[in-house]
Amino acid sequence: MVAKAPRKKMYRSMQGRMIDIEKLRAANEDVQAVGNMNVNARGDVLGTGGKIVTKKETVMQKYYEQPKGMVSDTPVSKPMPAPRRDATKQVIRSAPMVAKATPKKSAPKPKVETKAKKGIDAALDGIE
Repeated sequence: MVAKAPRKKMYRSMQGRMIDIEKLRAANEDVQAVGNMNVNARGDVLGTGGKIVTKKETVMQKYYEQPKGMVSDTPVSKPMPAPRRDATKQVIRSAPMVAKATPKKSAPKPKVETKAKKGIDAALDGIE
Protein backbone atom coordinates (compact mmCIF):
# COMPACT_ATOMS: atom_id res chain seq x y z
CA MET A 1 0.00 0.00 0.00
CA VAL A 2 1.38 3.38 -1.01
CA ALA A 3 0.97 6.32 1.36
CA LYS A 4 -0.74 9.31 -0.14
CA ALA A 5 1.01 12.65 -0.13
CA PRO A 6 -0.64 15.07 2.30
CA ARG A 7 -3.04 17.38 0.55
CA LYS A 8 -2.34 21.07 0.75
CA LYS A 9 -5.08 23.05 2.40
CA MET A 10 -6.35 25.34 -0.30
CA TYR A 11 -8.91 28.02 0.44
CA ARG A 12 -11.15 29.83 -2.00
CA SER A 13 -11.23 33.59 -1.57
CA MET A 14 -14.35 35.68 -1.91
CA GLN A 15 -13.30 36.54 -5.46
CA GLY A 16 -12.92 32.85 -6.33
CA ARG A 17 -9.11 32.67 -6.23
CA MET A 18 -7.44 29.61 -4.66
CA ILE A 19 -5.04 30.49 -1.81
CA ASP A 20 -2.50 28.21 -0.14
CA ILE A 21 -2.45 29.48 3.46
CA GLU A 22 0.63 27.45 4.48
CA LYS A 23 2.68 28.92 1.63
CA LEU A 24 1.50 32.43 2.52
CA ARG A 25 2.34 31.87 6.20
CA ALA A 26 5.83 30.56 5.37
CA ALA A 27 6.56 33.50 3.08
CA ASN A 28 5.70 36.08 5.78
CA GLU A 29 7.09 34.47 8.93
CA ASP A 30 9.84 37.11 9.31
CA VAL A 31 7.39 40.04 9.20
CA GLN A 32 6.67 41.75 12.54
CA ALA A 33 3.26 40.75 13.88
CA VAL A 34 0.60 43.34 14.57
CA GLY A 35 0.20 44.06 18.28
CA ASN A 36 2.22 45.08 21.29
CA MET A 37 4.10 41.83 21.98
CA ASN A 38 7.17 42.63 19.81
CA VAL A 39 7.23 39.28 18.02
CA ASN A 40 7.31 38.27 14.38
CA ALA A 41 4.70 36.06 12.73
CA ARG A 42 6.75 32.96 13.57
CA GLY A 43 6.89 33.74 17.31
CA ASP A 44 10.48 34.98 17.74
CA VAL A 45 10.90 37.85 20.24
CA LEU A 46 12.13 40.97 18.45
CA GLY A 47 14.33 43.76 19.78
CA THR A 48 15.09 47.22 18.46
CA GLY A 49 15.23 47.46 14.70
CA GLY A 50 13.30 44.19 14.26
CA LYS A 51 16.30 42.00 15.12
CA ILE A 52 15.60 38.60 16.71
CA VAL A 53 16.48 38.59 20.42
CA THR A 54 15.06 35.20 21.45
CA LYS A 55 14.12 32.41 19.07
CA LYS A 56 10.75 30.70 19.23
CA GLU A 57 12.34 27.38 20.20
CA THR A 58 13.97 28.96 23.28
CA VAL A 59 10.71 30.61 24.33
CA MET A 60 8.80 27.33 23.99
CA GLN A 61 11.51 25.34 25.82
CA LYS A 62 11.44 27.80 28.73
CA TYR A 63 7.64 27.59 28.85
CA TYR A 64 7.58 23.80 29.02
CA GLU A 65 10.47 23.47 31.53
CA GLN A 66 8.24 24.50 34.42
CA PRO A 67 5.58 21.86 35.13
CA LYS A 68 2.00 23.01 35.07
CA GLY A 69 0.53 23.72 38.47
CA MET A 70 3.91 24.52 39.98
CA VAL A 71 4.02 27.78 41.90
CA SER A 72 6.73 30.21 40.90
CA ASP A 73 9.28 31.39 43.48
CA THR A 74 8.35 35.05 43.25
CA PRO A 75 4.85 35.68 44.60
CA VAL A 76 2.69 38.30 43.00
CA SER A 77 0.98 40.30 45.69
CA LYS A 78 -2.24 41.99 44.76
CA PRO A 79 -4.32 43.87 47.30
CA MET A 80 -7.48 42.06 48.26
CA PRO A 81 -10.55 43.97 47.12
CA ALA A 82 -12.84 45.16 49.87
CA PRO A 83 -16.07 43.16 50.07
CA ARG A 84 -18.89 44.99 48.39
CA ARG A 85 -21.91 45.62 50.51
CA ASP A 86 -25.29 46.37 49.09
CA ALA A 87 -27.25 48.90 51.14
CA THR A 88 -30.48 47.00 50.63
CA LYS A 89 -29.05 43.75 51.98
CA GLN A 90 -27.28 45.12 55.05
CA VAL A 91 -28.62 43.92 58.34
CA ILE A 92 -28.99 46.73 60.80
CA ARG A 93 -28.27 45.57 64.29
CA SER A 94 -29.55 47.69 67.11
CA ALA A 95 -27.36 48.44 70.09
CA PRO A 96 -28.22 46.55 73.27
CA MET A 97 -30.66 48.36 75.52
CA VAL A 98 -28.83 50.03 78.38
CA ALA A 99 -30.54 52.04 81.09
CA LYS A 100 -29.36 55.63 80.87
CA ALA A 101 -28.43 57.37 84.08
CA THR A 102 -30.21 60.66 84.65
CA PRO A 103 -27.84 63.58 85.07
CA LYS A 104 -27.56 64.91 88.58
CA LYS A 105 -28.93 68.35 89.18
CA SER A 106 -26.48 70.77 90.65
CA ALA A 107 -27.41 73.08 93.48
CA PRO A 108 -28.78 76.44 92.31
CA LYS A 109 -26.24 79.24 92.26
CA PRO A 110 -26.97 82.11 94.61
CA LYS A 111 -27.87 85.36 92.87
CA VAL A 112 -25.51 88.22 93.46
CA GLU A 113 -27.03 91.66 93.36
CA THR A 114 -25.27 94.06 91.05
CA LYS A 115 -25.91 97.53 89.74
CA ALA A 116 -28.58 97.91 87.11
CA LYS A 117 -27.14 97.36 83.69
CA LYS A 118 -27.82 99.64 80.79
CA GLY A 119 -27.51 99.37 77.04
CA ILE A 120 -25.67 96.40 75.53
CA ASP A 121 -24.84 94.95 78.94
CA ALA A 122 -28.57 94.76 79.75
CA ALA A 123 -29.35 93.11 76.39
CA LEU A 124 -26.61 90.48 76.81
CA ASP A 125 -27.47 89.80 80.44
CA GLY A 126 -29.51 86.61 79.85
CA ILE A 127 -27.25 85.18 77.17
CA GLU A 128 -24.41 82.97 78.23
